[in-house]
Order: sequence, then structure tokens, then C-alpha cells
Amino acid sequence: MHTTIHLLADAPPQMLPARSLMAFTLASHIILVPLGVALPLITLIVHGYGLRKDDPTALLLARRWSAVMAVQFAIGVVTGTVLSFEFGLLWPGLMGRWGDVFGIGFGVEAWAFFLEAVLIAIYLYGWRRLKPRTHFLLALPLPAAALLGAFGILAANSWMNTPRGFTLDAEGNPSDVKVWKAIFTPMFGPEYWHFVVAMLVTAGYVVAGVYATGWLRGRRDRYHRLGFAVPFTVAAVFTPVQFMLGDSIARQVFHKQPVKFAAMEIVWKTDTHVPEYLFGRLHPDGSISGGIRIPQFDSILAGFSPDTKVTGLTSVPAADRPNATQATIAHWAFDTMVGIGSLLALLALWYGVVWLRRRRLPESKWFYRVAACAGVASVVAVECGWITTEVGRQPWIVYENMRVAEAVTSTRSSGLWTMFGLVIVVYVFVFGSFLVVLLRMRTRWRLADEQRTAEGPETDSPYGPRPVVPAGDSRAPGADSSESDGS
Repeated sequence: MHTTIHLLADAPPQMLPARSLMAFTLASHIILVPLGVALPLITLIVHGYGLRKDDPTALLLARRWSAVMAVQFAIGVVTGTVLSFEFGLLWPGLMGRWGDVFGIGFGVEAWAFFLEAVLIAIYLYGWRRLKPRTHFLLALPLPAAALLGAFGILAANSWMNTPRGFTLDAEGNPSDVKVWKAIFTPMFGPEYWHFVVAMLVTAGYVVAGVYATGWLRGRRDRYHRLGFAVPFTVAAVFTPVQFMLGDSIARQVFHKQPVKFAAMEIVWKTDTHVPEYLFGRLHPDGSISGGIRIPQFDSILAGFSPDTKVTGLTSVPAADRPNATQATIAHWAFDTMVGIGSLLALLALWYGVVWLRRRRLPESKWFYRVAACAGVASVVAVECGWITTEVGRQPWIVYENMRVAEAVTSTRSSGLWTMFGLVIVVYVFVFGSFLVVLLRMRTRWRLADEQRTAEGPETDSPYGPRPVVPAGDSRAPGADSSESDGS
């Protein structure tokens, strides 16, 4: 405890509000990221299926998901822009000294953002205005643009974890920057693919969870079955892939960031035959309370042998490692992420066994109850992954090259707390508006389905003429004539 208090006392007063503000905005933004990265691909899968099978239900789903995609993108613009400004406002030391080295990642993300905005606009505009094949082909680059944006952000973050591609001059400033080495650092590959697959898994479970809830409420028509099956299948297929990628990135951390690995596994002293703790709390004197202890298992996981030596936190001075509280936070976040991933893998296995044996969707209410919760659980897992990545790196903002305290702004802490309060108010409004818009869209779609014929929503093709406007509609006759011919 004395070490923790000492480290906090040495930190500038701006540290706590700056880190709190950054953590809040990042945690809020990342809720939207899975839909931004993966929903375009899921939408195009159901869109392509609808065109190939001439299936109006699939096309209707694709059109509605594209509307959700656009709304999510608009909200993501707000939260992403705030994060971009915060890098310069809260961490001027980082951007001023290292911006020339890793800033290329943010440049790539910006170009990807503009490209994605244009492609989403074309995709939305194209319904009933372009020929089906042309419309689909113009939308094909959309998932690539989303992945390109993730490429830029992950390149910057992986560089912060394993900085490469520069030399230091006599004054300690970076020079002789090699852009390719700065982008493709040792952590980039594992971190990027782990992130991308996590987005596919999360988006799949989130979208499927909406239709699982509908199934539980008695809406079991083909529209809801297909709306569940496509995204859930994507998530179920990628869940075991994510397990392998998670193992890969954990091993990279073990080799490239051993102190961070020690924080994730709350390993105090370097040793072999190191036990694994499921949860548990690390104390400043190195003792661990609570949790479930599995003898030798951490060494086995790290190197497939109980003789594997695992680096402990005490291998470096106290000022160069996460303190006991930070290590415990990283450890709990890591264990929570792995635990949720394990449960999702069991859910995917359940789905796969039923499908392979019976060639149809499961019918158990418990399956759909769990599936309805899987979306929220996967978002929690994503949040825990970022907590593990960022907290486990402490006290470094650039691993072993710059401390967080060196990068923080000199703005008075009172001003930062005021900014934090304003951001909370704005975000409550923004996310509240997002929820209201989604609920209104859902209500409008449900009413539209109820007004169609007894054949259900399958009869309304997004490439055909619009349905007849019900009597009493306030729009003037012919108001949609410019669109109804599909031109």
C-alpha cells in the first residue's frame, strides 16, 4: 500500500481527470465500434444471399440494417472526433514528441473514415434507385473501408505497446523514422486480427440478440429467423477462431511485454511452476487473496511446460511497472474477457451441434435466452480487452520510452474535471438520441410489417415499387413517384 500511495503522490494533479476523461470517452466509443467495423460485412452477406436466392426477406433485412449502419456511423463520428481531439488536448507530450513516428496510423484512419462515409451514402441512396447488381457491387468496398479504419487505429496502438521504427538522437528525441517498421510492429498482427475478429463476433451476437429477443416474444416468422441465423452464424464461426487468436496475442505479450503479462496474471516474482489465479487480488507486498489457485498452470499456459519461467512484476523497479491496484484491474479484466469468451464458445458449440444434427435452428427457449444476452456479454468482453491492454501497460504511454505523467497536459485539473462533466452530459444526450432513433425505427418497421398483407414482410422488395400508402397518410398522392419506378 505504501508503494501505491507513493506513486500516486508523485503523479501530477492533471493525471486523474485526464485519464478518467480518456477512459470514459474510449469506453463509450468502443460500444459503437463493433457495428461500425463488422455490420457492413454482415449486411452484405444477407444482401448477397437475397440477390442470389431472389429472397425479398433477406433484401428487406439488408436495407434495414443499412439504415442502422448509417445512424451508428453518424454517432460514431461524434465520439470518434472527441477522441481525436483528446489526444492533442490531454496528451500533448505524446503527440508533440512521437506524432511524427506513429501519426501515420491516424492519417490512415482519417482517409478510411471519409471513404466509408461516401460508401455508406451511396449504399443508402442506391436502394430503389440503382439496379440490384450495380447497387451490391458498389457496396462491396464498404467492409474493406471499415477494416482499413481499424488498421490505422490498431497500428497506432500496437506501436505504443511495442514501439519500433525510429532512433533517438543525443537529446532523446526520435529521428530517422522508418514508417513501415513503425506500422508493422511485433504486436500489430496479433492485435489487429484479434480486434477484427472480436468485432465480427460482437456485432454478430449483438444483432442476433435483437432477433433472439423477438423469438422469445413469439415473433417466429421467417423474417426473424433469418435475421437471427445470419449474424449468429457469423459470430459462431468466428468464436473458435478468436480463441486461437487470443492465445496468440497472449503469447506475444508474454515474450514482448513480460511485465505487462505479469500484471495480467498477477505474477509477483520471476519463477517457474507459477500458479494460475482465476481472479484474486494482488496486494502491494506481493501476496494474493481470493480467487481460485491452479498450481503450475500459468507456466504451462505460457510455455506448455511447468518449467517455463514467467517474469514477475518485481523484475523491474516499482516506478516501471503497474502498481498492485492496476495489476488487479488488468487481471480481472483479462479473466472476465476469457470467461465470457469461453461461455460464448459453448453457446456456439450448442448452435453448431443442433445445426449439424437437425439442419435447423435450435428450439430451446434457454438457447435464445442466452443468445439474447450474448450481445451485451460480448461488448463487455471487448471493454475488458481494452482495459487489459491499456491498464496493463502502465505507467508507460509509449512502452519503456515515455511515461503517462510525461505526456499529460499542463491544464489545471479543475478545468479538466469541468470538461469531463460536460462530456458526460453531451454523451448522455448523444447516446440517448441514438437509442430513441433506433426505437422509432423499430416501431416504424413493425407497423409497416403489420400493414402489409398476410404473406408478411417477404412481399416487400427494396428493389420493387413502394407499398401503397395507407389511407389517412398525410403525404400527398404521388409523393414517392420519383422513387417508385426504381430509377
